[in-house]
Amino acid sequence: MLRFLQIGIDLAVLAGALWLAFLIRFEGSVPYGMLKRELFLWPYLTLLQYSALSLLGVPRFSWRYVGLREAVRILMATGVVAILVMAARLITAQWLADRGWSQYLQLPLGVVAIDFFLAFMGVAGVRVIRRIVSEHIASNDGVVVHAEPTLLIGAGHGGLLIAKEIARRPSLGILPAGFIDDNPRTHGTLVHGIPVLGPVADVHRIAHERGIKQALITISTAPGPVMRNIADVCQKAGLRVKVVPGLHQIVGGEMKLTRIRDVAIEDLLRREPIVLDDAAVASDLRDAVIMVTGAGGSIGSELCRQVALFGPRRLLLVERAENALFEIHREMRELFPELVLEPLVADIAESARLTQIFRQYRPHVVFHAAAHKHVPMMEWNPAEAIKNNVLGTRTLADIAHAHETRSFVMISTDKAVNPTSVMGASKRAAEIYIQALANRSATRFVTVRFGNVLGSNGSVVPIFKEQIERGGPVTVTHPDMKRYFMTIPEACQLVLQAGAMGKGGEIFILDMGAPVKIVDLARDLIQLSGFSEQEIPIVFSGIRPGEKLYEELSVAEEQAQKTQHPKIFIGRTTAAPYETAALKVEELRAAVEEGADPARVRETLASFVPEFVCRRLPTAAEAAALPPAGRDEPRVLGLSGRELSAT
Repeated sequence: MLRFLQIGIDLAVLAGALWLAFLIRFEGSVPYGMLKRELFLWPYLTLLQYSALSLLGVPRFSWRYVGLREAVRILMATGVVAILVMAARLITAQWLADRGWSQYLQLPLGVVAIDFFLAFMGVAGVRVIRRIVSEHIASNDGVVVHAEPTLLIGAGHGGLLIAKEIARRPSLGILPAGFIDDNPRTHGTLVHGIPVLGPVADVHRIAHERGIKQALITISTAPGPVMRNIADVCQKAGLRVKVVPGLHQIVGGEMKLTRIRDVAIEDLLRREPIVLDDAAVASDLRDAVIMVTGAGGSIGSELCRQVALFGPRRLLLVERAENALFEIHREMRELFPELVLEPLVADIAESARLTQIFRQYRPHVVFHAAAHKHVPMMEWNPAEAIKNNVLGTRTLADIAHAHETRSFVMISTDKAVNPTSVMGASKRAAEIYIQALANRSATRFVTVRFGNVLGSNGSVVPIFKEQIERGGPVTVTHPDMKRYFMTIPEACQLVLQAGAMGKGGEIFILDMGAPVKIVDLARDLIQLSGFSEQEIPIVFSGIRPGEKLYEELSVAEEQAQKTQHPKIFIGRTTAAPYETAALKVEELRAAVEEGADPARVRETLASFVPEFVCRRLPTAAEAAALPPAGRDEPRVLGLSGRELSAT
């Protein structure tokens, strides 16, 4: 019914435009001859104009969301008809002026021009009125909201979209006081009726003069240093700082302001967006059966989300923690309802269960993200690190090899380079085995190594946030402690890219950018939470067992080289003979099964990974002589594997 009403309105507008054009042209008194022409042409011209609109798809556009695109289509349709009518008038005037019906095509050019203008304004106007009314009704929800004067940082395209959305939804409680932009050409101009007041450097003065307490950053694609500078300037001016999600999250030109959030540490550390070779990744994943182990973890769950974007035939979610598996399965069903998902409770160390899964589903690609990752926890439980990170990886890799899986991508860590912890050494042992197996398998076994990811379960950022919420102090192990960081989505995108690039046996090393001081990270989080270091102090607690001041991503022997992707490097180490690697893994298995004595496990691990700086738990007498340690930290003595064997 609504569709027929809209058609009727369009036809009435077009017909009315022609009649009004005659009245305007002849100042309200249309000559009889012209009136006959008008009556003759009226239905034909109206249908011709509506047909042109239909050919350009104008009637299919929603009136409620009319915009520039629809206006251009209306202009084109009415313009084409006006040109055709003018052409008919000129042709008949020259060759058919006095031949019967042709006289009715002799419309004055003034009538044609006026009709074109009125038809365009009428058809576009009724749609604009519909949009204004609907937006007014939507915004007038009866809720009285105090509008907070807000500076919008960035007068570009994103700022324009945000200004439009704010105007459409006064219930958001945002009153744009002005734009801030470092482009001097914008200063003094109006963007959607909002003045551009000056550069970022003037934020303090502008905020003080206008009594502004809040800033909204609209240039969310800006690199980390730019975001950091803006956030610092706004915070020094006493402004609460919020940010809008990237333009890739804007659908149909409509900004979702419900996603506005506080500036996060990820914004301050942001780097240039990653450009993926989507064709290569898609060819590797599309219509394939993909397995993700550790699917409920931080990395595993993000891998699931990103793999799903490439249209796999089936996605196997392998996870031993039931609750974590339930959550990622529920989320994936909501995000990708058409995707075939298989939630599989399984431990990667259980050969029978994994064999059953491989026989039933025949995965083409395996992303192995399951691992024990917490350094101090694995110092307490070295045997468990071996069971999961080494023996579990071997079991999974051997079954993938036996079932001729196309590719196998293992997630490793920078802590595997010159490891000083059981966790790092266990991941290095898994790397060695995977690389050795690659030399005798048709499966493409590759390893991807990267540093810390922001916001992962148990990582430093959530811990700092929890400490800040409790009122402090924030504990940092050492003032010079540095780590590499990247966001979880960034790391997973590069994992997919490396997996598609691998030929077998490579250790891919992700470009983590410049290392970040942990104490600087703590200071940023304190400031972003609205506190000062006087209110939330930073306390140095001492380096934890197994930790290094500086992490490494490669060793000299690996001779890391560039690949075709600027953010992915490849280590060219010589793989150990498979027989040697398999024997060492068997020795580790035996050490674990012989009562899981920590000293024995560490000694065996040190013989497998020569660069491992081995550690052992102190005796009672040694512990009494040590300075007090934190109640949540195991105390260990650093010894070489040779020294440990002698104790």
